[in-house]
Amino acid sequence: MNELGQVLRAWRERLTPEAVGIPHNSPRRVAGLRRGELATLAGISAEYVERLEQGRSLTPSPQVCTAIARALQLSDDEQAHLMRLAGHAAGPDRIPQLIPSSLHRLMEQLAVNPLAVYSAAWQLLHWNELFAATFGDPSSSDDDGRNLMLSQFGPGPQFGPGPGRMRLTKAEQDAFESSLVADLRATTSRYPDDPSLAALVTKLRRIPRFLSWWAQPTVGDLQSARKVVVHPQVGEIALESSVLTIQPADLRLVVFLPRPDTDARSKLDLAATLGLQQWV
Repeated sequence: MNELGQVLRAWRERLTPEAVGIPHNSPRRVAGLRRGELATLAGISAEYVERLEQGRSLTPSPQVCTAIARALQLSDDEQAHLMRLAGHAAGPDRIPQLIPSSLHRLMEQLAVNPLAVYSAAWQLLHWNELFAATFGDPSSSDDDGRNLMLSQFGPGPQFGPGPGRMRLTKAEQDAFESSLVADLRATTSRYPDDPSLAALVTKLRRIPRFLSWWAQPTVGDLQSARKVVVHPQVGEIALESSVLTIQPADLRLVVFLPRPDTDARSKLDLAATLGLQQWV
């Protein structure tokens, strides 16, 4: 067992079932949560939790770390320690990926809407159930599939607010892509030494449509926009995306609000009822 495994087990064993709302009526053989209970709370497999604790899997992704930290109710300092042990170095030259507890509390208040948290490189770090029900489940995608830049410009499988499930006019798509690339250019100037960001830009530069926008010198933040989601059962859902930059964490909270004077609210409620089954 390595240090990552040791600290995960210690955090798991200190958290009582009552603290996370798990009822139990019989004596327990282990202190704190069982591995299977942590796995359920974090949305990962019990076998993966076992591998992490036994030191047989050393590089959980930032998304997995965030899910585990949330399930274990870690403090911000503990979550930062978990990120470092998992190999996601924190520092002024690296894009932050830690979601502070204050942001989780804000998201709880906005949970009636689809929402997601992205890093400054537009890597998806967290999403709520309604986001998955509306756009498809990101957990089925790899890290590249959960990057909005690659989802928007790349030819691979897509989920979320990329072109695969959106209906946009040519003008709307151009405005969105121009703004998205301008935002990424600003990120590269803030983190010129981040190797993961450099690797992302290298991948994107192989895509002609991205390269045409990248050749333009525009720099700026991603703007809010109107979007129409094409849901397989609910149909078209008219939404407006609001992008909030969270400082000093340098994260992007994207909230999808039902557009006024449409039936989007009732369709979101129906999507929530249907859940993920309609995306299988």
